Amino acid sequence: MDELDWAILGELQRDARLSHSQLAKRVHSTSPTVSSRVRKLEESGVIAGYSAHLDADRAGWPVMAFVRLACYGESCILNDPSAQERPEILEIHRVVGRECCIVKVRAVNTAHFEAVIDLLANYSPPLSTMVLSSPLQWSGLTPPSGLPTFDSLTE
Repeated sequence: MDELDWAILGELQRDARLSHSQLAKRVHSTSPTVSSRVRKLEESGVIAGYSAHLDADRAGWPVMAFVRLACYGESCILNDPSAQERPEILEIHRVVGRECCIVKVRAVNTAHFEAVIDLLANYSPPLSTMVLSSPLQWSGLTPPSGLPTFDSLTE
């Protein structure tokens, strides 16, 4: 990916609703070039989709927490597709360490959060951390230039 691709990605991360002509103006290029680049970024999977960022508090889901689980094997949440269908479960991350995964959850109130914890306890004893505030909720990706690469770390 080159500078133009990253410029396009930066603008789309700020506002995915931009038309290709608006996007072209912002990145100082032409609409056909931008359309071609966006299509290639979508086809390669770099652009994985488009979505709206919601304010969870205003949408009625003010309680957020991260729950660590130490489940393994067939009874692990990582192997349960139905867990991904629960509206309270926003993200599941497989991790290294004492626990096998971290689950990001939302709830409508603390009683609902308690029920979510009880649900997750079916996989393993949950270790939860309730979020009080989030000064940085989301940040777009930028070019990794200047950061150490895998090759430089293994030399």
